[in-house]
Amino acid sequence: MNFLKKLVAVLALVPAFVLAAEGGFPLHSAPDHTKDLAALQNGAKLFVNYCLNCHSASSMRYNRLQDIGLSEKQIKENLLFTSDKVGDLMTISMTAKDGKEWFGAAPPDLSVIARAKSSSAGPGTDWLYTYLRTFYKDEARPTGWNNMVFPNVGMPHALWELQGIREAKFVDEKDPHDPSKTVHKFVGFEQVKPGKLTTLEYDTAMADLVSFMSWMSEPVQSKRRQLGVWVLLFMGIFVVLAWRLNASYWKEVK
Repeated sequence: MNFLKKLVAVLALVPAFVLAAEGGFPLHSAPDHTKDLAALQNGAKLFVNYCLNCHSASSMRYNRLQDIGLSEKQIKENLLFTSDKVGDLMTISMTAKDGKEWFGAAPPDLSVIARAKSSSAGPGTDWLYTYLRTFYKDEARPTGWNNMVFPNVGMPHALWELQGIREAKFVDEKDPHDPSKTVHKFVGFEQVKPGKLTTLEYDTAMADLVSFMSWMSEPVQSKRRQLGVWVLLFMGIFVVLAWRLNASYWKEVK
């Protein structure tokens, strides 16, 4: 009995532990734009222009972007680098060794990052959406940037021109669990320099980018869900027919 009580207590702490592991910052719910082709196309543009310089997406080919409504000509003219071809994988020239030397760790491949970041704290899309919107200026860091979701992250704020420059504001308060100690509490951001986009425009752009990464992690997810509905309908009809057939059979036997 005591063992069960201890087990329940440990399991109850798991969500809090995961949240603390992610920096202790609450995740924001990411808008789902995966069914909006225009949003996915904008997300693809942002991904190529701002993410694909350091991160690869080695499980995705450029020509797969035709699934979100882009023509081969549009892909060639707007999303391909000079030496790339439409059928190529979304890889980069930077090696893992160079990435580790420049950033302290090799930038991860983003092919399935939207699924890989899922945890009991929330889906991976929420993690990415919050992460991309909580960078702030920190001169103590080698890159000059820090992040609320991923403290002391090695990645600089690649989208700062769009969001602008912000600083994080903290206050020291007494620890409610131990009055003899103080805690460094985050109270908000202060906009130091405006970006090219307003706050609402930037949040919408990040929702588009995260939706694209979610789609990229499983391009057939929409078809899978549609097929799942038809399978459930079929199973429902089959169960009714089987039930009535069974009743009819045993009626004759009796």
